[in-house]
Amino acid sequence: MTKFAHRDLMLATLAKAAFSQSGWIFELKLDGFRVQIHKDGERIRVFSRALNDVTAQVPEVVAATAQLSARRLILDGEASAFGPGGRPLPFQDTMRRQGALRLTLFDALLVDDQTLLASPARARFAALGELAPALAVPRLITADPAEANAYFETAIAQGHEGVMAKALDAAYDAGNRGAAWLKIKKVYRLDLVVLAAEWGSGRRRGWLSNIHLGARDGAGGWVMLGKTFKGMTDEMLAWQTAQFLAREVDRDGHVVFVRPELVAEIAFNDVQRSSRYPGGLALRIARVVRYRDDKTAAEVDTIDAVRAIAVRDGVVAE
Repeated sequence: MTKFAHRDLMLATLAKAAFSQSGWIFELKLDGFRVQIHKDGERIRVFSRALNDVTAQVPEVVAATAQLSARRLILDGEASAFGPGGRPLPFQDTMRRQGALRLTLFDALLVDDQTLLASPARARFAALGELAPALAVPRLITADPAEANAYFETAIAQGHEGVMAKALDAAYDAGNRGAAWLKIKKVYRLDLVVLAAEWGSGRRRGWLSNIHLGARDGAGGWVMLGKTFKGMTDEMLAWQTAQFLAREVDRDGHVVFVRPELVAEIAFNDVQRSSRYPGGLALRIARVVRYRDDKTAAEVDTIDAVRAIAVRDGVVAE
């Protein structure tokens, strides 16, 4: 049966002490691509998460920044694409520029001569709200877990990826979320069958690691939905290698094909369109939760269940 969870780390598991002492800031988690913007007078440069200069690729971001009154700026934000009804487009559509990009800002590191890196989040976000209220990400400040959960549910209903939870008193810490910056995303879970596995390399050499995942097609066959090597402990790798070899039916280079008997519970964040697989769909950010010795291959989820998720999230038409 298809399962849906908020995330491996639920909102309700946020430290009660943090809620009771000062609360958290919750903001929309947008499924676009990260941008850091540097403005010095009329010169504006935009960088990706990997610090590549992408200025020429995001004219919408440059134009929005040019309208801000401050002379010098360093800002963190997200460039995302939205459909006609204001619903965010899937990540793959954003990356293919299938809609106009919209800039959303979520942090201010420098405003004119004021450096904000060491300032607490509440001060940085207040500065951002004064500078660019129309561009600032929508936020909720609360110490009430029920209110935070409701905010999360609304974000998901609107088509967003989830929410970010940020401690009010935390300084800016580039590239390190830690306990002061938590990503809380929707997570789907499906029970799928293993169709094949690939021999690992490096630390996983000698183990069958990257597994091929399949859903039932409704006619007694299987539809591949992608691969994953994530979520596997050393103990799991050793166990599954022995199990796969005992079920081997064929080989093709480094790929071992197996009888479709082992069922794995797979967590993933999204379904995306794919021309690589016959079903036209693939799981995004898939990882193994556990193997299901209580289920047979005849009980795994169907491609129709996967397609229903894709329809729900606006990835494909109904």
